[in-house]
Amino acid sequence: MAKAGRLTQRDIARIAGVSQATVSLVLNDAKAAEGRIPDETRERVQKAIRETGYVADPIARRMAKGLNRILGVFTYEPAFPSAQADFFAPFLFGIEETAQTLGYDLLLLTGAPANRGKRKIFDENNRLRLADGCVILGREFDRAELKRLVAGDYPFVAVGRRDPIGGPTGAPVPYVGADYVAATAEMVRRAKAKGHTRLAYVGPSKGAESSVDRWAGFASAIAEAELVLHIPEVGGKALPMLEAIRASGASVVFFTEMADAVIVDAAARSQNLAVPGDLSIVVLGSHLRPMQSGTRFTTFSVPREEMARRATQMLCERIEAGSAGEQVVLPCEPVEGDTLGVIHPSDKATS
Repeated sequence: MAKAGRLTQRDIARIAGVSQATVSLVLNDAKAAEGRIPDETRERVQKAIRETGYVADPIARRMAKGLNRILGVFTYEPAFPSAQADFFAPFLFGIEETAQTLGYDLLLLTGAPANRGKRKIFDENNRLRLADGCVILGREFDRAELKRLVAGDYPFVAVGRRDPIGGPTGAPVPYVGADYVAATAEMVRRAKAKGHTRLAYVGPSKGAESSVDRWAGFASAIAEAELVLHIPEVGGKALPMLEAIRASGASVVFFTEMADAVIVDAAARSQNLAVPGDLSIVVLGSHLRPMQSGTRFTTFSVPREEMARRATQMLCERIEAGSAGEQVVLPCEPVEGDTLGVIHPSDKATS
């Protein structure tokens, strides 16, 4: 059976064995339909709508009555568990604030578990088109679904930079992202300015665009400094990670994840190591709350609320004006913390 998003009123009319005008009347003017259309005919139309899922597609009603003024919000990861609350909360605040200002309601689209429990935008119970358009959140997107969205006519905007579909010269994805490249490069320059020349990096260099961008910024700024250790896969075991960092001779370690920095910081202090005296720590992007460790990490702030506001505004422009959308990257601001210390020439001589 065809997907709901591909159906038209003509399809519903054919399935129900009625005219397209009858389907339009049932969809858009239920009270009038009650008096003008026999109950049996109306029930056939409604049955066809229920069985195909067309009830979730408001395109016909949009043409007849204007927009529903509903924005969808879809996340590839659960938005509300405590482990992810710091990551998603600012995005949700920004989306809600802008939607309210622009006169839209919000609909949280949770999708449905598919293979291996991964969320999917498109499935047999798809409700995407209940909303006029959708803001999509997630560290990693399903590339097949993203390709389908770009090829379709449904307005959407991604939060976070996304590569073009089909390679660098492929179809662009509308998004609002953060400039992790420039922000990470700046943190490396700050470490080098404090005398650090032996650097460690904990986090992936491949995968999601945010990971690729951080690594690109890090690699571009190293210059005369030396990468003495790269741990791409983090298993969450603090002491082995700390031991590897210390054995490498690194004086500063860059973490892509705040949670990893927290456990290594705690492990270092449990070993009577001073942070930043014996080991400096830099986190490549902060969460809303800097965990409950009591440590003020040297990091940069990701403008999550502003990213969400701009993405929501761009989505509304796509819905109302039919614009193609843009690729917008917002700057991140350095945050001075307590975990990046100065390496003196005498320290290098004895290291």
